Amino acid sequence: MTRSLGTRTTVLFIATLCFTALSGARGQLGDERKSKVIEFTDQELAIIREMSPLPPVPRDETNAYADDPRAARFGQFLFFDRRLSANESVACSTCHDPARAFADGKPLAEGVDKGDRHTLALWNVAYNRWFFWDGRADTLWSQALRPIESPSELGISRLQLAHHLFGDSQLKKAYEAIFGTLPTLSQAGRFPPSGRPVSDDASSPEHLAWAAIQPSDQEDVNRVFVNVAKSIAAYERRLISRDSSFDQFANALKKNDSAGVQKYPANAQRGLKLFIGRGNCRLCHSGPNFSDSEFHDTRLRTSDGGPPRDAARYLGAEQVLRDEFSARGAYSDDRTGPAAEKLEFLDNGQQNWGLFKTPTLRNVSATAPYMHHGQLATLRDVVLHYSFLPGATESHHPERILVRLNLSDTEIEDLVAFLESLTDLTLNPALLRQPESP
Repeated sequence: MTRSLGTRTTVLFIATLCFTALSGARGQLGDERKSKVIEFTDQELAIIREMSPLPPVPRDETNAYADDPRAARFGQFLFFDRRLSANESVACSTCHDPARAFADGKPLAEGVDKGDRHTLALWNVAYNRWFFWDGRADTLWSQALRPIESPSELGISRLQLAHHLFGDSQLKKAYEAIFGTLPTLSQAGRFPPSGRPVSDDASSPEHLAWAAIQPSDQEDVNRVFVNVAKSIAAYERRLISRDSSFDQFANALKKNDSAGVQKYPANAQRGLKLFIGRGNCRLCHSGPNFSDSEFHDTRLRTSDGGPPRDAARYLGAEQVLRDEFSARGAYSDDRTGPAAEKLEFLDNGQQNWGLFKTPTLRNVSATAPYMHHGQLATLRDVVLHYSFLPGATESHHPERILVRLNLSDTEIEDLVAFLESLTDLTLNPALLRQPESP
C-alpha cells in the first residue's frame, strides 16, 4: 500500500484448528506457522469492516417484476428448459450449472456451438453494474436476452420463443397470469415461425422474416421477449452468496468475539493481510462483493498463447450505447433512474480496447478455470500471474495498476487460502432445479 498504515492495533489469537475445512486447501502448515500471532492495524481493520457484510440486494427499478415471486418461478422454469434451444439439448443451466456453482467448468462456453469466452458464474449478479465480460448489457434482464438469440448459446429467435410460450398450455397460462394476454401467434400470416433482427446481415432469412412483420406486431413480440428475460432475471436475483468463513470472521471481529475469530484459519488471515496490503488486490476487487464493477487490462495472453485479439469493453460499450433494450430504452420500467444515468456518462474510445470486467471473488474457489478465456486452471495459477506477470502482454491501456509482487511460495499459499475462504455455496435447494411447473 502507498499510504501509512497508521497506529498498529494487535488482534491476537492462536490458530489451533485443522485447515481441512477449506475446499482445495493446500495442506496443513507447520506447527510454528499455525500458531503464529496475526496482527492487523487499525486501518486494516477498518478496511475489513468495509468488506463484509454484503448489503441487501439492490432494487432494479428497470424491471417491474424483479422481486415478483411468480415471475421468479416462471423464470426459474425457463432457466432449466432445454426446449428453448435450437437443438433442444441446451438450457441456461447448461453453462450456468448449479452443480458447478452456476458455471460450467470449461475454459470456453459451450451451448449449441462453442463460444469465444469463459462462462461467468451467476453468484450475486444482482449487484452487478455491467454484464458480460465486455459490459454490453447494463441490466440483468437485458443480459438474459442475449443468450437466447446467440448462435453459439441457445440459438433460437424471439419469434420462436414467443411461439413456444403460446403453444405450451402450462407456459401460456403462467405467462398470462403475470404479464397479460399473449399475442395471437397462431396467425401464421402475421407471425412466421421464426424471425429476429440481424444487424450485420440484412439478407438473413431470420432478418427478412422479422422485417416483414408489422411494427406493432414486432412490438408485441419484443414485449414477450423482454418479459421472459425479466422473469429469468427475477430468478437469478435470488442466487446470493454472503456467509463465507471470511464473513463470519469479519462479523466476529466487529463483535470482539475471540472464539469466532479463532475459527478463521491463520493462513487465510495472512492471505487477507496480503490482499488488502502489499498485494493491493482490493484496488479492483473492492467492497463486499469483491469487485469494482469496472474494466481493466489483465495483461494476459489468449488461450492459444497469442497477443490479445478481443476488443472487449471497446465493442461492449459501443453495443450498450445503441441497445434498444438498455436501461434507458423503451422496454425499461425506469428510463431516467441511476441505471439509465450511467449510460449518459459512458465515454467510449480506444482506451477501452481489450479491457475486461472485474468478476466477483465470492465462490471463486468453485468456478475454475479463470479469466476471460479460461486461460488459468487454478487459483494458484491466477495468483502466480498477478505475482510475476509471466509472459505478460505489453499494456495497450494507459492505466498502470499491475506490478510484479514477487510473492514467496508461502505468501502465494496464504493468498489462495484467503480466496478459498470466500466460499459460501449455501442456497435453498429449491433454487437448484426446475420447478415442477412454471
